[in-house]
Amino acid sequence: MHQTILIIDFGSQYTQLIARRIRELNVYCEIYPWDKIPKNLYEIKGVILSGSPFSVRDINAPKPDLSLIKGKIPLLGVCYGAQLLAQEYGGKVNASNTREYGRANLSVTSAASRLMKGINVNSQVWMSHGDSISDVPSNYKVVCSTADVEVAGFEIENENTFGVQFHPEVYHSTDGTQLLKNFIYDVCQCQADWTPNAFIEESIEQIKSKIGNDRVILGLSGGVDSSVAAVLLHRAIGKNLHCIFVDNGLLRKNEYEEVLSSYQGMGLNVKGIEASELFYSALEGLTDPELKRKAIGGVFVDVFNEASKTVENAVWLGQGTIYPDVIESVSGTGGPSQTIKSHHNVGGLPDYMKLSVIEPLRLLFKDEVRRIGRALEIDQKILGRHPFPGPGLGIRILGEVTKEKVRILQEVDAIFINGLKDANLYDDVWQAGCIFLPVQSVGVMGDERTYENAVALRAVSSTDGMTADWCHLPYEFLASISNKIINQVKGINRVTYDISSKPPATIEWE
Repeated sequence: MHQTILIIDFGSQYTQLIARRIRELNVYCEIYPWDKIPKNLYEIKGVILSGSPFSVRDINAPKPDLSLIKGKIPLLGVCYGAQLLAQEYGGKVNASNTREYGRANLSVTSAASRLMKGINVNSQVWMSHGDSISDVPSNYKVVCSTADVEVAGFEIENENTFGVQFHPEVYHSTDGTQLLKNFIYDVCQCQADWTPNAFIEESIEQIKSKIGNDRVILGLSGGVDSSVAAVLLHRAIGKNLHCIFVDNGLLRKNEYEEVLSSYQGMGLNVKGIEASELFYSALEGLTDPELKRKAIGGVFVDVFNEASKTVENAVWLGQGTIYPDVIESVSGTGGPSQTIKSHHNVGGLPDYMKLSVIEPLRLLFKDEVRRIGRALEIDQKILGRHPFPGPGLGIRILGEVTKEKVRILQEVDAIFINGLKDANLYDDVWQAGCIFLPVQSVGVMGDERTYENAVALRAVSSTDGMTADWCHLPYEFLASISNKIINQVKGINRVTYDISSKPPATIEWE
């Protein structure tokens, strides 16, 4: 058993980022919703209370019983968690005059605090709250402040309990990792023994125990997630894994043939299914992005239902679901976080599909999946691929999806992606793609007036997909790509470049 950090989720979209940061420190952690805290805390070395969309002043705000934790196990409250520790034990939390969101400079007021060890003077932190702690109980000591927030952090005297108003887990908190190190290593006394190799060994044992001699069908997409999931399952159950690679007609140019060949070269038991017309038919007339996602997901399930009938004694459906998929669909722990958009590979299956779901990567972020893939010695050409949405080009065509629009977008996408590779820019970009816009614009080609389609290029930098910034690609590169697209792809006469960050935008347009 690994030493464990317990994260109590109050519904923050950042909760899983806390888990990711802890795992980067090679310490195991688990997330539980605030109303389902485990009673057996024997292996728990420390507890972190997450942020929340709620205010602690709300009547219905989540307020768990911490009597088995506070004062007995090292405890760190983050944002809402810190406010909860202040208000519930004699302090006061009031609404801020203005919502404090974004960067702030932190001033350490107690250098002796174990939590603040190694934190730089005027360290940048990330604030995201509408309330502030106005008073702390008498035995609470303020350990850091900002220009606008006096109680930016505190500790309880003679108790391993701490709270911070900011979010140390996000990238913008420059010394956030150091703060978490202080808590995890110095306060909780954790050992760094949770590594990719440990995850692989334990996952294989868990899969063997769960699956036994049953057969598993896994949907391959050509992306990092499903590829790593396939190799991990293959290590555990060998030929009892039956991989299905579906051509949904929404893949990139030549992707179906190239990816199918690469999987066969990896020794996987894989079968290709050409089903593009089924997807096109289901998408006909649909323009709402959620309806398109559900239509694609519905056909995806139907195809697998038919495929499962050809595999005798198939019991399980394997999927490459990872944390960001879960976060943006529904809270990964059943907590109160809100749905942003649905994902076709998240959630239950219809009753008529007699397969149980196994998702060996469900608790991992994208960069963690790549670390596992490297430990599994998967080809870097697969591990280095940009993320690609499960619904494929179906959600990169705004409005109705048609075969002709897909063909056009495939040509545009191939020019853009191959151009990034040729210019040695591909590995500097976390994700890139092209969007077919639902507008036409006037253009001039030669002596003729045109009225054709417009596309948007999208390239972002990120570490986990939770936040992202647009890539500052060279103007000369963008000019060259735009020229090639307009000259070589019939039907396109205008190219734009998306310079929106996440948030407030999302990486995909739908």
